[in-house]
Amino acid sequence: METVEKKFLSLKDIEKRFKIPSKDDYIAVTDVNLEIKENEIISIIGHSGCGKSTLLNMISGLDSQTSGDILLENTHILGPGPERAVVFQNHSLLPWLTVYQNIEMAVKKVMPELSKNELKERVEKFVSMVNLDHAKDKLPDEISGGMKQRVGIARALSIKPKVLLMDEPFGALDSLTRANLQEHLMRIQQKVKNTVIIITHDVDEAVLLSDRVIMMTNGPEATIGEILEVNLEHPRDRVALQNDPEYIRCREAILSFLYSKYAKEDE
Repeated sequence: METVEKKFLSLKDIEKRFKIPSKDDYIAVTDVNLEIKENEIISIIGHSGCGKSTLLNMISGLDSQTSGDILLENTHILGPGPERAVVFQNHSLLPWLTVYQNIEMAVKKVMPELSKNELKERVEKFVSMVNLDHAKDKLPDEISGGMKQRVGIARALSIKPKVLLMDEPFGALDSLTRANLQEHLMRIQQKVKNTVIIITHDVDEAVLLSDRVIMMTNGPEATIGEILEVNLEHPRDRVALQNDPEYIRCREAILSFLYSKYAKEDE
């Protein structure tokens, strides 16, 4: 009997077309093939319109591909599921619920079998993981933008997803807050050991966080142009890495890809 190889997350011959009335279909991405490993952090980077968010939406199940297959542990992804959690640039917290309640609501929905004490213990664990014990009873309007994103990350991780999908989660934040949240994410991922896929426009963020960087060609009909292996040990120290030859090599490779071979033409 033939043994089926167990892979983690597979994208096979993915194409996404959008129907446009009275015009040819718009092909956002095409011929995308990618194997993503368990407990791996990858970034997807490219110019605007290269299909980064389109890919993320298909992996999350919020949208479906026109052709091809997306499989998680050899099971086809046909819609959203708790094994895949999404953190958007907009924190998407419910404004009438406190920090604690926003996380509690997600855990209750996905893990209804938990006892009252188990539920409390799990929520408090993830509130503490993002260092928000002091703000757990505050409403979203009473905390900063960076704290809101930390709640979003805690809420996503609290349901124990196999894959955490992040669509430019720090893009709207100032540089110091962004750096702080990157540190939080690296620390948390080392604890929970799940797969993380991050959409970003930031070259330094991609190198700092990722095991591999997926570089997309320009759209329409965008596809994977290059895949860069980042050979840096975890945990990573952003200050120490600034003069690291591997960090510099990776940064220069991404910049070269983005601004030479696939740079946008002047209009």
